[in-house]
Amino acid sequence: MDLEEFTRSNAPAEGGDGFQKENNRLLDVPVDGTVMVKAGSMIAYTGDITFTGKSSAEGGITGFVKEAVSGEGTPIMEAEGTGHVYVAERSKKVQVLDLDADESISVNGDDVLAFESSVDYEINTIGSLSGAAAGGLTNVYLTGPGQVAITTHGDPLVMTPPVFTDPDATVAWSTNLSPSIETNKTFEIGQTSGESLQMKFTGSEGFVVVQPNEEGSVTRSQN
Repeated sequence: MDLEEFTRSNAPAEGGDGFQKENNRLLDVPVDGTVMVKAGSMIAYTGDITFTGKSSAEGGITGFVKEAVSGEGTPIMEAEGTGHVYVAERSKKVQVLDLDADESISVNGDDVLAFESSVDYEINTIGSLSGAAAGGLTNVYLTGPGQVAITTHGDPLVMTPPVFTDPDATVAWSTNLSPSIETNKTFEIGQTSGESLQMKFTGSEGFVVVQPNEEGSVTRSQN
């Protein structure tokens, strides 16, 4: 492949409204006003855009625009201006969702990539999980209307309850579901499996999104 063909083949796509995937792992976020993106996810931008969040001791922006009652936040920063922001997160796959008015989804804070300013958000910790494991799980409750981009390691699996999931592999769920935490105590003393905690989703409606990867923030703290 010569240089001209390489440049042409990998140039940003033109046209289209709203969030646009340049490929499975890179998102083009058009900005005309304000949009929320994960702190540290910006790989490039065009136009006149400023980023707002908290400054870290090492320099740069860490996000944490809104904090949970527990005092913990999730790394989200505000991009404001006019142009395009290109975001990605550790080569994870990008999933773009369109939320209708009053339609909501709860997303693991680490898996939120971007959302439009029209989307309302609230950060909370899963109380029962925080009590069961060090660090717990911080989730972002997103309510439409507007577009939301989340990330997954590999292709996601979307399941309907009743279902048990590994907290480290659980990405998101519909907000009509309220998971409980189950502890598996059948393992022999001295054995560890990393599977001692599961999230239990019950009911007959809603969905749960899992990924083929365990990020290790919750259950591994039990080992």
